[in-house]
Amino acid sequence: MSWATVEFQSLFQVPSRNGIYKTKEHHGSGAKVVNMGELFAYDRIGTQKMERVQMTDQELLISGVTSGDLLFGRRSLVEEGAGRCALAYDVDEPTTFESSIIRVRLNADIADSAFYFYYFRSPQGRALIRSIVSGATVKGIRGSDLQRLQVVQPTLLVQLEISRKISCFDDLLEANWKRIELLEESVKLIYQEWFVNRRYPGNFVTDSNNLPTGWTICPLAKVAVVNRVSLSTRDRPNEIQYIDIASVERGVVLGSKKMSYSEAPGRARRLVQHGDVIWSCVRPNRRSYALLWEPESDVVVSTGFAVLTALNVPFSYLYFATTSDEFVTYLTNRATGAAYPAVSGKDFEEAPLLFPSADVLQSFDEKCLPILELRRKLVLQNAHLTEARDALLPKIMSGELVV
Repeated sequence: MSWATVEFQSLFQVPSRNGIYKTKEHHGSGAKVVNMGELFAYDRIGTQKMERVQMTDQELLISGVTSGDLLFGRRSLVEEGAGRCALAYDVDEPTTFESSIIRVRLNADIADSAFYFYYFRSPQGRALIRSIVSGATVKGIRGSDLQRLQVVQPTLLVQLEISRKISCFDDLLEANWKRIELLEESVKLIYQEWFVNRRYPGNFVTDSNNLPTGWTICPLAKVAVVNRVSLSTRDRPNEIQYIDIASVERGVVLGSKKMSYSEAPGRARRLVQHGDVIWSCVRPNRRSYALLWEPESDVVVSTGFAVLTALNVPFSYLYFATTSDEFVTYLTNRATGAAYPAVSGKDFEEAPLLFPSADVLQSFDEKCLPILELRRKLVLQNAHLTEARDALLPKIMSGELVV
């Protein structure tokens, strides 16, 4: 099977466009804004929680995002982020996109955006993108190069049939992600009720000015170790599974890369264990954190993470305490640096943390662990679905499987 090829821009409804830049005072309310964090975390973007930015109606008309738009990473600190493609899907309210992203809006009369989303996620499409990636420290693509790429153009009927079949996987993935979010939200509500409102079992007094008997406020270093252990020059393994910052988004590890340690980045140093909480030190307001559940022995994470290991509290409590809105606000206020605000291990160690009594902590852990275990099963199921979809994709796009 062979398909015709055309210049990508011949399929555009409007010219491609770079995203918006707004100064700090415009952030916090208004339209949702797609950042690179969403681009890394999700294949289909629209209904997720996002940061917000104030936009005029005219700005939204020019730089808005609608269902069916393709969003490409324009620049990234990691190579896989440059040209990474996501699909705007079920956009349910005014939404825009940041300056590190390029928007492409296709002509629906001749091109199915879902088909081209899958095309650019296939090995064939990724090879095209890699051909236009440039840059040393920061990798990126230019819109002018993107629009000149020679892409395949099956008939619209074939495009629609291919995207319909592959999207079945993404429908299942999306349903699971929603269940995962609901499970995590349910535990957050328990945390809020017990440790913020102080309405935990056996206590119905809501005086937030006084701590219950046996509760204290202490530095995080009293209840957890920050960056417990790192690889030394003497104990280097032959192979590792590496987790970098780009692979973690709002409670989920999206994947790891198996590689020989000799080829691993210099930042591949932090060792982890079951129950560790990993937190990206860069741009903490983006909430790139995760709870590690039974990681394999060869998993190593980037030194760009702070690794928090529970000592005197259950890891379930440590995870929800250090991912609460209050904790994120603390980290955001401690971050330094203009372009890439960051925090240090010391900032984590000095963070004030509520240290409840042992019996309440045990009750919380017993209530939360079954929910976290179910959540983990859904994450694994999604990993298998993604693997199956990604195995099917190149066979369809190469013509090995005929639709």
